[in-house]
Amino acid sequence: MSIELDATTYIHAKPATAHSYILPAVVDVLENSFHQANETAVFDLGCGTGGAASVLAEKGYDVVGVDPSEDGIAKAKAVHPDLPLEIGSGYEDLSSRYGTFDAVISLEVVEHVYDPKAFTATMYDLVKPGGIAVVSTPFHGYWKNLALAVSGKMDDHFMPLKDHGHIKFWSPETLGTLLHETGFEDVDFEYVGRIPLLAKSMIAIAQKPH
Repeated sequence: MSIELDATTYIHAKPATAHSYILPAVVDVLENSFHQANETAVFDLGCGTGGAASVLAEKGYDVVGVDPSEDGIAKAKAVHPDLPLEIGSGYEDLSSRYGTFDAVISLEVVEHVYDPKAFTATMYDLVKPGGIAVVSTPFHGYWKNLALAVSGKMDDHFMPLKDHGHIKFWSPETLGTLLHETGFEDVDFEYVGRIPLLAKSMIAIAQKPH
């Protein structure tokens, strides 16, 4: 049986609501990691309707992206026809198809993935030696989960009745372990959306060895 990413139906091609607090931090990470945007190749793994890719392209980054959703890519091509965004899966040999990149971003995707080890292996192959992976996902930590339980919002947070919802719930420890086991080094985290203990999302920045 083949395992695929969640092929979501999208309402529009605008950046997702979460991008309002995730993208500025991702842009800062890229700016701090690379001298010039126009010399930096970025791959958007799980690009959706192209919201993040378009923001990075406007800043001068050379962006390529894939998503398994035909609906999402159709909307992306309609709104961003000049961006090379195509149908593709994190379980394919994408590095043979596209080559390698200075940075691979994957924003709010890994929580939807059935086989995260295969997904991050694909990501690893896409990153040039010495390059970085930037992975965001909803943050799960003891104090946040306790606050959700006390406030009675745990069911809303885990969204079990929502189509194409989250199936993996990551902490810094588990996501860090996944990236290290894939082969990445120096995994650091940033927390966005609220104060760190109650952050909406966390962003892992991991380096591929030279």
